[in-house]
Amino acid sequence: MNRRVEAAFVVGAPLALAVLEVFHPHPHDLFRLDLGAWMRVHYLQIVLFPLAALALGLLVRDRRGFAAGLCWVGAFVFGVTWVAFDTAAGVTTGILLQAAQASGSPEAWRAPVMAVWAHPIVGGAAAPDSAPPLLAVAGSLAWSIGCLAAAFALRRAGRSWIPVVLLAISGVSFGVFKTHAPPGGPIAFGALAAAAAWLRWEAPG
Repeated sequence: MNRRVEAAFVVGAPLALAVLEVFHPHPHDLFRLDLGAWMRVHYLQIVLFPLAALALGLLVRDRRGFAAGLCWVGAFVFGVTWVAFDTAAGVTTGILLQAAQASGSPEAWRAPVMAVWAHPIVGGAAAPDSAPPLLAVAGSLAWSIGCLAAAFALRRAGRSWIPVVLLAISGVSFGVFKTHAPPGGPIAFGALAAAAAWLRWEAPG
């Protein structure tokens, strides 16, 4: 990949996702969502999650060793798990909600909608008295590992503290905010974009 194209990608992909996440509706009440915005965001996330994961991996493209390899593993697991998670919890739930609204009796759809939304593996929210959905947890953990491993590898290679701290912020964002809706997603992916931009500014080419 041409270095300038790569630089534009590693900054642009997570930046586009950070901006998109600003418009992610908060699903406090699924049956009162702005479904137009919900579906647009979730269709685009299916593309942008793996692109952001690839951008994270490319930050350590020239590094060798365990930390760089761990970054790639974390990025890959995040991309796979969150596409699956977002397809079910976001797109499938949205399609069911659209059908519920169109039916004229949306309450009749509450059970199937909540069956997906509270599913222990692919759901968007934990059922009462249960652990958070597995794919969401696995993806969040993988993102944290990938970002922190990248931060370690880059610092060990002599890069400055600013992108290292930004990557650490990106890595812990989902754990702190428990969501990729604002503020979790914009901070996580915005911090990655800022770290990538700083690294390219430090070492252009």
